[in-house]
Amino acid sequence: MATKEYSFYPGCSSQEGASSSNYLKSVQSMCDVLDIKLNVIPDWNCCSASIGYCGGGELPRLALSARNIALSEQHNQGQDIVATCAACWLATKETQERLDDDAGLMEETNIALAEAGLKLENKSKIRHMVEVLIEDIGFEEMGKHVTKPLDGIKIAGYVGCQTNRPFGIEGESFENPKYLDKFIETMGAEPVENYDKKVSCCGGALAFSEPEKSQALIKDIIEAAYDGGADMIVTPCPVCQMNVEVYQDKINAQYGTKFNIPVTYYSTLMSVAYGKNGKESGLNGQIIKAKQLEEIASK
Repeated sequence: MATKEYSFYPGCSSQEGASSSNYLKSVQSMCDVLDIKLNVIPDWNCCSASIGYCGGGELPRLALSARNIALSEQHNQGQDIVATCAACWLATKETQERLDDDAGLMEETNIALAEAGLKLENKSKIRHMVEVLIEDIGFEEMGKHVTKPLDGIKIAGYVGCQTNRPFGIEGESFENPKYLDKFIETMGAEPVENYDKKVSCCGGALAFSEPEKSQALIKDIIEAAYDGGADMIVTPCPVCQMNVEVYQDKINAQYGTKFNIPVTYYSTLMSVAYGKNGKESGLNGQIIKAKQLEEIASK
């Protein structure tokens, strides 16, 4: 399989040393097996994600993502921009569409970027890593590299809201996207059928500002996974992973539940199934240990 190259936007939470650095580790391991080369955008910055909506203004928010696109066009010419973080992907894709649709805003953005010696052409394709895997690699090819099938594990595929709307993954239902289920099956595990909270919101940044509301949403997401007999939850979003994993103790104290379910990334499943060890798969970054995956990784 020939090497495929992409311009890579790591994002704040998934960069090395950050809260979701285990996501980056598993993505790197997965890409190594699939012969995917990720060329990091030099001097990339925050996409502005949630904080950009809290009073900073439209132009500064869009200019932050526009700067990343411009840097990619300058340093990684002709390469699609790929993000692993759902919020980064959404913010960057939104910026591209907004600027394409508004010539005046595009002009203002380029005036701002000119202060940094940049000019935005806005021609790069913006993609989430799962799009690359599905569209450029394909499930059949991904399955060929499995050396340690994830037999005996039942997994709830929690898509979350940001990779589902408003853009979504091409060809997938907004109400019941199946791509995570296909990833799970391809790696040898069993997906939870009819997981009715797979596209529900985890509350995002409400976890900080209105934790009661966020934790109520998370409780429903976890309960639905347990109701489906899940051993673990898998997601493509760092915020979803963090919220659903780290607040289980607080939810247990609030609601009298006994949640203790691991929450991992699709790339973690793939790395383990591809024969990588626990560290290479990012399993050492789990707060709630994914013991079944650790056992397979250690073989």
